[in-house]
This record gives sequence, C-alpha cells and structure tokens, in this order.
Amino acid sequence: MAEKIKNKSVLFNPLSKNNPVIVQILGICSALAVTAKLEPAIVMGLSVIAVVAFSNVIISLLRNTIPTNIRIIVQLVVVAGLVVIVNQLLLAFAYDVAMQLSVFIGLIITNCILMGRLEAFAMANSPWPSFLDGVGNGAGYAIILIIIAFFRELLGSGTLLGMQVVPQSFYDAGYVNNGLMILPPMALIIAGCIIWVHRSINKDIQD
Repeated sequence: MAEKIKNKSVLFNPLSKNNPVIVQILGICSALAVTAKLEPAIVMGLSVIAVVAFSNVIISLLRNTIPTNIRIIVQLVVVAGLVVIVNQLLLAFAYDVAMQLSVFIGLIITNCILMGRLEAFAMANSPWPSFLDGVGNGAGYAIILIIIAFFRELLGSGTLLGMQVVPQSFYDAGYVNNGLMILPPMALIIAGCIIWVHRSINKDIQD
C-alpha cells in the first residue's frame, strides 16, 4: 500500500505541486521557443514525455553498472539515442511539425528536466518508479507548454491547431489579433502569470 501511494505521488506531484517548469523553473527556454502554435507545443510535450520516461528506465536498469566518473556521459548517450529516434519518427510521420520544431527537438538532449530526473531519481530507484517519474515530469512540462501555446495562438493568430476560432465577424467589427502574443517574450509573461496563479492556490510552496 505504501509503495502504491509513493508511486502515485511520483506520477502526479510533477503535474502541480512539484511541476518542473513553474515550481522548479526548468525547461523555460523551450517554452519560449515552441509555443507560438499549439500543435508544435503538443508534439514537443509528447516527445519530452517519451524521452524522459524511457531514458529514466534505461538508466535505472544500468545504474548499478555505470561507473560514477562517467555516469553523465552514459546518460547523455542514452538521451541522445532516444532523441534521434524521436526525431526520425517525427520526420517520418509528422514532417511539417518536425520542421516547425527544427533544432529544438535535438535540444531535448540538454533539457534541464531530463538530466535532473536521471541524476536525482533514476540513478537511485528501480525501473517502474523511474518510468512513472519520467511520465509525470514530462507531462508536467507538456501541460505548461500547452497552456502557454493555447493563449499565444488564440490571441496572437485567432486560431487553434491551425483552425480559425475567432469568427470573421469579429474582424469585420474591428477586432485585431495581438501580434505581441506570437513573440517569445510573451511566453515568459504567460509563464509568469501561471506561476502567480499556481503560487496563489498553493500557498505552502516556498520560494
């Protein structure tokens, strides 16, 4: 029973109480870069979930055989291999999105969330909890990206997933898309607003 409670905490805490983006302040750079549209944000989020989860499992399986002095190199090799696989799958099945994400898929390798979970969790825990930790932290990251991208695309382009949402009658009446929303600084401002709301709700979280 205690193990089930622990696993549940490992999976769900990163979604809010210990979110990697708005609590740990990790992975902010990609949030600025890939959230102008909702589709690439969703794909980036799913990619990070897959890479974090499976790299956690692999490192957890190897943790007792990895020499301490080369553990970072081994972690990077594992992550790089998974990122290459994800990139090739995107090129094969979602080419347009892969082109929109450009180099940012490759930069998953340097994502602070990834290396942090490998060092802090996978190196000290068995494969199943490590998998749950990877899914939880990846999902926590993805949720924030999707929220930011939702507002940026809706207010900046009047669309969601490329489909027109703001009625043409609004534009005919004088409504204009907010061009600032598609600029990277607005992602940081929206992230700041999310952090403010989150801290207001979760007053027990310390700075």
